[in-house]
Amino acid sequence: MKKFVQLLSVIILIMSLLMPGCSNDIKDSKETTTYDANWKSLSGHDIPEWLKDGKFGIYTHWGIYCYSATRNNATWNSYSAYHNPESKEAQDFYEKYGKITKDFGYKDLIPKFTAEKFDAEEWAELFKKSGAKFAGPVAEHHDGFAMWNTKYSRWNAAQMGPKRDVVGELEKAIKGQGMKFVTAFHHAANWSFFPTWDESTDASNPEYSGLYGQIHKKEDKYPNKEFHEEWYGKLIEVVDKYDPDFMWFDFALDRIKESYVKDYVAYYYNLAEKAGKEVVISYKQHDLPPGVGLFDLELGQQTHLTHYNWITDTSIDDQGAWGYIPGLNYKSVNRLIDNLVDRVSKNGFLLLNIGPKWDGTIPEEAKNALLGMGKWLEINGEAIYNTRAWTKYGEGPTNVEGADEDAMFNEKELGYTAEDIRFTVRDNILYATVLDWPGEEITIKSLIPGKAGGYYLFPEEIESITMLGDGEELDWYLDKKEGVKIQTPDEKPCENAYVFKIVRKHGK
Repeated sequence: MKKFVQLLSVIILIMSLLMPGCSNDIKDSKETTTYDANWKSLSGHDIPEWLKDGKFGIYTHWGIYCYSATRNNATWNSYSAYHNPESKEAQDFYEKYGKITKDFGYKDLIPKFTAEKFDAEEWAELFKKSGAKFAGPVAEHHDGFAMWNTKYSRWNAAQMGPKRDVVGELEKAIKGQGMKFVTAFHHAANWSFFPTWDESTDASNPEYSGLYGQIHKKEDKYPNKEFHEEWYGKLIEVVDKYDPDFMWFDFALDRIKESYVKDYVAYYYNLAEKAGKEVVISYKQHDLPPGVGLFDLELGQQTHLTHYNWITDTSIDDQGAWGYIPGLNYKSVNRLIDNLVDRVSKNGFLLLNIGPKWDGTIPEEAKNALLGMGKWLEINGEAIYNTRAWTKYGEGPTNVEGADEDAMFNEKELGYTAEDIRFTVRDNILYATVLDWPGEEITIKSLIPGKAGGYYLFPEEIESITMLGDGEELDWYLDKKEGVKIQTPDEKPCENAYVFKIVRKHGK
């Protein structure tokens, strides 16, 4: 009898393998990569090709802080009002809204965040016209106010203030424009953003802990289990409801227990793998191990070409305000383009922040800057999109300062010149982008035969040299001591950086 049962089990197993669909299931299980919740497994995740091709994206700091912003700060003025009462930021806040008390505080500004002119379709269309390939909102800032209809807190934009699911509306609009969708998270820092231990403020009232964070003692530096569960739950909720392609993280990710971070990353990557889509997570400083995600430099850029991809998050204004403040100084189109080109040449990407007003309108200065970038990219995007870094990033006297490992906060107005050239490549094409008009002739010194750094060119290798936006073949010759000299077109094809397209012949 025992032998019969064993034989029957073998027969059933063989039949199950031969049944329709079984062989496909086995094949699929082998082909599908499964990420385990450990750093070794997670570090094998690749940067998406769509990001390597797209290069440029936009995100928006938009929340209660867009109303509470004062002349000295935007996103952090409420922090100062609670923690540093003698600071300029706090004094601005008190002058505009009043002192923080047990009854009055940040929560009372939520009704002022009206968003009555918010139009997700209009935003998405503007981002598309700017040339961005990915875009999205800050889903939750340090202030604890979620911009989607979350089950974890009633303090969210769908139930208060705008009473709209901002993340959901932007997901639909941005994906509808053919862009990848970004959600940004700062909520790991919510634990200490408001002084819930200070009984002289409304932050100490348990009724408002869904916004200000769980009540705890000042000496409790690290979050408790309840905080961790909510942090994790909100991320999974956004992944499941809105299917983001890019999840961006601000600082303080290292304050979360590793087990929660690893579980979240594994969940997100495995879900994307199952759906057959490419996704990315970005992080700052050393908050994730190398290879697990994309390294982000706040208000910074690398000084040299790197062997890994990285991204900069920077703001369209010159003060790094992030959120909207009346009277901001906005970066010029020329500066925005120069910095985009410089980053791409060094194996980097750009995530540009826009700070809309509390009513949902995007400032005209920001609109004009974005449209200016879009106009330039319409002509010269061939040297940005679908390209890769070359063996050297460029040449010229102007470059950012600071060691590569400390490249955060090193972004400055540099004033690039006609001698500053940045390189990108695609197939058999070398793009040399000159960051100011070179006059009647330009010399590219990096292409001297025998010169170290970069693959030099021989005259017989060059099929043609043109300028994007002009298209006519240009006269050129090789000076073995100085480099490739190119005659420029009679008229400028655009108003900012200028791209020479150097086509190399196929074959040896």
